Amino acid sequence: MVKSSALGYPRIGTDREWKKALEAFWSGKLEEPEFNSRLQKIRLNHLRKQQEKGITLIPVNDFSYYDHVLDTATMFGIIPKRFAYEGGVVPLSVYYGIARGTKDAGASEMTKWFNTNYHYIVPELNGTTPVLTENKPLKAYREAKEKLGIEGKPVIVGPLTFLKLSKGYSLSETDAWLDRLLPLYVRILQELSSEGVEWVQIDEPILVTNVSAADVQRLKTIYETFAAAAPNLNIMLQTYFESAQHYSDIISLPVKGIGLDFVHGFSGNMSSIRELGFPKDKVLGAGIIDGRGIWKAPLREKLTILEELAAFVEPERLVVQSSCSLLHVPVSVEQETKLSYELKDALAFADEKLDELVLLAKSVFREGEEYTGELEENNRAYQAFKRSDKRKRSDVQYAVAVIRNQQLERSRPFSERRIVQQQNWQLPIFPTTTIGSFPQSAEVRKARQLWRKGEWSNEQYAGFIREQTDIWIKLQEDIGLDVLVHGEFERTDMVEFFGEKLAGFAFTQNGWVQSYGSRCVKPPIIFGDVAFTGEMTVEETTYAQSRTTRPVKGMLTGPITIMNWSFVREDIPREQIAYQLAYALRQEVEALEQAGIGMIQVDEPAVREGLPLKEDDQAEYLAWAVKAFRMATCTVKDTTQIHTHMCYCEFHDMIDSIEAMDADVISIETSRSHGELIHSFEANTYNKGIGLGVYDIHSPRIPGVEEMTVMIERALRVLDPKLFWINPDCGLKTRGFEETILSLKNMVKATLITREKHSSTV
Repeated sequence: MVKSSALGYPRIGTDREWKKALEAFWSGKLEEPEFNSRLQKIRLNHLRKQQEKGITLIPVNDFSYYDHVLDTATMFGIIPKRFAYEGGVVPLSVYYGIARGTKDAGASEMTKWFNTNYHYIVPELNGTTPVLTENKPLKAYREAKEKLGIEGKPVIVGPLTFLKLSKGYSLSETDAWLDRLLPLYVRILQELSSEGVEWVQIDEPILVTNVSAADVQRLKTIYETFAAAAPNLNIMLQTYFESAQHYSDIISLPVKGIGLDFVHGFSGNMSSIRELGFPKDKVLGAGIIDGRGIWKAPLREKLTILEELAAFVEPERLVVQSSCSLLHVPVSVEQETKLSYELKDALAFADEKLDELVLLAKSVFREGEEYTGELEENNRAYQAFKRSDKRKRSDVQYAVAVIRNQQLERSRPFSERRIVQQQNWQLPIFPTTTIGSFPQSAEVRKARQLWRKGEWSNEQYAGFIREQTDIWIKLQEDIGLDVLVHGEFERTDMVEFFGEKLAGFAFTQNGWVQSYGSRCVKPPIIFGDVAFTGEMTVEETTYAQSRTTRPVKGMLTGPITIMNWSFVREDIPREQIAYQLAYALRQEVEALEQAGIGMIQVDEPAVREGLPLKEDDQAEYLAWAVKAFRMATCTVKDTTQIHTHMCYCEFHDMIDSIEAMDADVISIETSRSHGELIHSFEANTYNKGIGLGVYDIHSPRIPGVEEMTVMIERALRVLDPKLFWINPDCGLKTRGFEETILSLKNMVKATLITREKHSSTV
């Protein structure tokens, strides 16, 4: 009998009840016992759903109160010293303090989980002594068995991946840290084995990256230690997001199963199996259903792949799996009542993917026609949408083909543009600005809801947006900011807003996925050719500019970010999608400029998250990502200042590409990892305008003037003061009114102190 399994299930709930519970607890509206009870109910419902659908190996311990990497760190007592932790099970006050910050202590750094849009909390190892605070996988296993009779498959982040994703230790300390962590992992596994657990999934996605020979040796030490300590426990060593590196070494490890991604890592993993085979004493976890995409799988094609694998594994040694955790997709298509039948029929979210897994597991290795009808229905829906006319717009395809072959450059280099821009704008040294959005209050959200329901007219809603803009233009002037923004009160989301105004997009009602913590996003679906249909931001931006004599930036989301933060079609290369988006955005940039807007910010916070995990593929991606940005921005006048914003990236390995984008000013989200980025500038120069975020907008704490002054001074040690801008870390949409005002006032005070100190030398 072929088994089926998912590698994890979405935490948020069908109606985002998880998010609502977290935010109610944080605001004091929910006491801790009731909070725990609500989360248990959500968790058990997810397990029950998988049980009822017929999943054979159901993951447990994939649920989290915030983030699974943070769960691992706190399970091992890895708590930064700035938090008041006295040992034992980590209290929620400390757990959420690490994630969100407190009045007295800043939050830990948050960064992208490999090349996805999920963010994890980076463990800080320095100054900590690991100790097992509680066996979370065992607790999750017991709960599933006692409450639902489920023999769950505990999921654990593997030690090599955990170490590689942590900070606060040097490479020379890697083995010492393994020596500290391994006994804790061993204890967890031994307790699971004693409990009667059959399978444990140990996630080591780091193995799809370019790990060193030393790390391969560490991997052998880790799993030999595990095998000796818990010989009766079946370990599924799980990789995902790409093909496994060092395949021959991995399959020789003393584990019972190897999980491989046959979606995003299909070519490499299949080549490895064809060349080297698969061990006769191991189970193959075949990640055949895409855990990151939302399209129905072509099940006939998937069966063909599984049938090829049959040459290497018997039915009892095969588990049909998702390619990764289903954390990255929405919960269910069932609630989508407004999509066209053609599109809805082509979609599969988490629940539908569970059905696909079960159907494949039942169908593979069977010679009869028992499941032919279901397979044929799947093929009909898949092929029908593939032939859609909306994917064949010749006007868009021709225009993009012409533009991509042009010389995509500004008319003059930055060194010359900078002079005319400074003459035009007459900005002071260290100009201050924000990244774009301001707090979206309950009043703003209610107004948008009334408008969407038709209870407010377009005129009513537009008037409300103008009122909000007036308030915040005045506030920005009073605070003392030099370059203003209109506040983006008309926008629900920085990608959805533009997708709603472009052809080729569709939108779900409940297609939410977790981005970080309780922050959920509803990615648009790019299902057809993307096309510009009319001005998108000109009205709101020009209105804001009419209310002040200071410059107001036009605010756009860049082509790569729109693509990376959407669910995209699979029938053409992502590069082609990026160029279609860039061509549409170019027309909006030109419309803003023609309307008199001379500063235009084209945000690209998601460039790095689309970076391929294989180093050999990265240069090609960066080349067309840069090309798409330039396609969108290169036609403006010399006096027009192009800004962009990026979330934190390891600047040193992308600096050439970021410079090649040729933006006049870049702002970077850095406050949680300011020191690391400053260090990268010591080895790399950057010769264009730049603003390093001087405070963390993801935390509710209000940073002091001195704190921000210190951050500014640290940056000025390695950056040209003539090119330095001062701004928050990111947009302020999720922050409260008072904290935003106070934080920005402190930022301006810190700027004035810095100006006075440096005015004579700049």
